[in-house]
Amino acid sequence: MEQNKPTTIDQYINGFPNEIQELLEKMRITIKQAAPDAEEAISYAMPTFKLKGNLVHFAAFKNHIGFYPTSTGTEAFKKELVDYKSSKGAVQFPLGKPLPLELVAEIVKFRVIENLERAEIKAKKK
Repeated sequence: MEQNKPTTIDQYINGFPNEIQELLEKMRITIKQAAPDAEEAISYAMPTFKLKGNLVHFAAFKNHIGFYPTSTGTEAFKKELVDYKSSKGAVQFPLGKPLPLELVAEIVKFRVIENLERAEIKAKKK
């Protein structure tokens, strides 16, 4: 990746070889479609989508595409994620295998509902 830290998702994606760019763009499009009201950002040096707070992050690494739907996102889909290396809040999709884009979309939609509900509860407490 480039020496300069990216400030946009386009800059982040463009810092990788073409085959990785294609995977990152697929993740981006999938997330955008699942969360059309979310805003793009760079947070923790990773592409991030925000909607009433951080929604999900994703990033490219040497051997995988990392997906970060928070601990609630990984917990809610732990059965579906059993075939992937994961930890609290993170999942690794190995390079060389198709990205599970339908699963990514389901997780993002779950996170949208979660963030909107959390924001609504917070607003009612004010």
